[in-house]
Amino acid sequence: MTAAPGTDPPVLALDDVSAGYGPFRALFGVSIEVRPGQAVALVGANGAGKSTVARVASGLVRPSEGKVLVRGRDLTGRPPHDFALAGVVHAPEGRAVFATLTVEENLELAFRSLDGTSGVRASLDRAYELIPRLGDRKRQLAGTLSGGEQRMLTLARVLVLRPPLLIADELSLGLAPVVTRDVYRVLAQVRDAGSSLLVVEQHLDHALELADHVVMLTQGEVTYSGPPSGLGDRSSSILLPVGSPGRVEQAHELLAEERTEPASGAT
Repeated sequence: MTAAPGTDPPVLALDDVSAGYGPFRALFGVSIEVRPGQAVALVGANGAGKSTVARVASGLVRPSEGKVLVRGRDLTGRPPHDFALAGVVHAPEGRAVFATLTVEENLELAFRSLDGTSGVRASLDRAYELIPRLGDRKRQLAGTLSGGEQRMLTLARVLVLRPPLLIADELSLGLAPVVTRDVYRVLAQVRDAGSSLLVVEQHLDHALELADHVVMLTQGEVTYSGPPSGLGDRSSSILLPVGSPGRVEQAHELLAEERTEPASGAT
């Protein structure tokens, strides 16, 4: 995957990547590109390998075969902090907050470590502009927020960075539909500000509205790569729509399986 002369290289390129966890192989020859300013939706059924792709793309899992390039630089096998320095931000599912601190104190801690004291105020203003609900609750203890609000607080800490590439990994997992809409509204704003997105989802409705390009995984292999309009009926039998009763339970089963640590010495 080499950029054509005179064009910018992909922000992210996975080239014929295979990966797994110890003896369990999750990906088989996966190739994906995310171009500058593009939103790519990575979709598939439970166990398809979506979150493994996200972890490979951020350096959390090393591929056993193939290459991972970030903005034209080969980072295959490099540690996660090298991916972060190259502009990759991974926003995984979950809501890790400091429960005994206020919303604003949570944000200040994150922004001070990145911007220094002088940049905190501007970053706070940006966070409240992106997610006004957080501004309304800035004096509230984070542990007393709803689950959806805690997810938005976690998201705000990375979105303010305006990273070259944001990997959004199952951000809608377990959220009410109204909160999911807010999450995708913010993702659209981040894309419009210039960030590229790799959106890992089983929640098709919003992901396909946001995406310029769709990649479908089936049992660790790419079975479709193209515009959302070309997906057709491929998804109807395996992907759950918004509000499906079994969606949260099935997704948690997948995440528990994919959280298994790689065996010592695995590559």
